[in-house]
Amino acid sequence: MSKKKVLVTGLNGVVGSAIRPLFEEKYELSSFSRYGCDDMPEERNHKGDLKDYDSLVKAFKDQHTVVHLAADRSMRADWDTVLPYNIIGLRNVYEAAKVCGVKRVVFGSSQHSIGGNYDDEPYKSVMESDFDNVEYPFKRMDETTRIRPSGWYGVSKAFGEAVGSIYSQYHGISSINLRIGYTASTDNTGAGKSMWLSHRDAAQIHSKAVDAPMTLMYGLYFATSNNHWNLFDISKAKEELGYEPQDDAGAVVTEEDKAFKQAERDRTEFKAVSYTHLRAHETREDLVCRLLLE
Repeated sequence: MSKKKVLVTGLNGVVGSAIRPLFEEKYELSSFSRYGCDDMPEERNHKGDLKDYDSLVKAFKDQHTVVHLAADRSMRADWDTVLPYNIIGLRNVYEAAKVCGVKRVVFGSSQHSIGGNYDDEPYKSVMESDFDNVEYPFKRMDETTRIRPSGWYGVSKAFGEAVGSIYSQYHGISSINLRIGYTASTDNTGAGKSMWLSHRDAAQIHSKAVDAPMTLMYGLYFATSNNHWNLFDISKAKEELGYEPQDDAGAVVTEEDKAFKQAERDRTEFKAVSYTHLRAHETREDLVCRLLLE
């Protein structure tokens, strides 16, 4: 039998890299990114920009499912990059999917869409690994928890969930939204005991979303491993997607965990360059490309 055609935007990112081995095994995998992916057949290695609607249309032709992970991924993202990439670019993804007849979009949303709730107890103490101050078990947040973004990045993820609802209800595109917790390029839990998503669990839940029955036209799910200190109730993902997480970040924060730092989420090209170097009528992206060529 022929494999399902699946395109992933942002395949070079942390989550994209985590899911790639399983996706290459199960599907006819294609990529969409600005600079291309290593070791990807040329005909499936699409280069373009989320702001460039036509480049998305060209890439999405004949695809069954699009897994959309590309974005300014920093939780500290500024409005100037959130707007073109995480909002306009997100809308372009869904519109291109509609025009190209894509059946399903799996959207890489984020727990940051409700991140403002972490200022409240017991979530604040759990986030800070102050477990002595937490009465266990505690009530976990679930998909009915109020939208309460922790910044513009979280706003863009909540926006994406809403856009998926529109394209599901009015354009017949199945939209599966995964509120991804915390995934490190090294697969290290660090101190993130409350929202860690291991590489193999990330691959599994994204694959489950791709292969969910097409009768599931809209779904919203938290995506973490089966962590002892999970902030989120992941029972809905287990029940509706058949998700069976294999990993647990553990109940104790070790000295090694405390020493681990993940900075790569903020080490993006958007954060690496100061606006002070912009020339007249030049965008930040133009500046980055110019500096890369110089």
